[in-house]
Amino acid sequence: MKLNELQSILARHPSAELRFHLPNGESAPAHSHVTEVARVDKRFIDCGGTLRKEFFCRLQVWSANDAQHRLTAGKLAKIFTKAESVLQTDALDVDVEYEVGFISQFPLERLEVLANTIVFQLGVRHTACLAEDKCGIAPAELSPANPLKFDFREPKTAGKCCA
Repeated sequence: MKLNELQSILARHPSAELRFHLPNGESAPAHSHVTEVARVDKRFIDCGGTLRKEFFCRLQVWSANDAQHRLTAGKLAKIFTKAESVLQTDALDVDVEYEVGFISQFPLERLEVLANTIVFQLGVRHTACLAEDKCGIAPAELSPANPLKFDFREPKTAGKCCA
C-alpha cells in the first residue's frame, strides 16, 4: 500500500483507533503505537551485479506497559505531517516493523475500516534471487517454514548430550 492511500484513509477517520493484524492471524496489542516514521533508502547490488534501489516508508510499532495508551488515526496523521521533510514524497510503499520475539518487517497489504477502528493488515515478505537469469538457479519453492511460528529459544532437553 502506498503512503498517500494510507494518509487519505487516516484523514477521513481521524478519531478511529488503529489495530495491527499480523499475517499469522494474531494482532499487536490494542495499546501498541507508532514510535517511528522513517524513509528507508536501500541501495544494493544483487548477485548478478545489478545496482538496485528501493525507497519506502517504515512505521515502527511498539507496545509499552501502558495498556491505556491508544493511537488514533488523527495522531498518526499529525506524525506524518511532521515527517514530510524526511519522507520527501507520499508515493512510497509502506511497511511495518514490529517485534514478534525478533524484529520483523511486514508490508502493509491493506487497511480495513471497521466501525471506529482502522485495521492494518500486514503481509509477508520473502527473500528471492533477483538475478535468476544470470545465476542459472531455478526459482526455489517457498519454504513451508513460517518464521512467526518458529521458536528461536534454545530447545528444552531432558539433559545435556555432552557431559
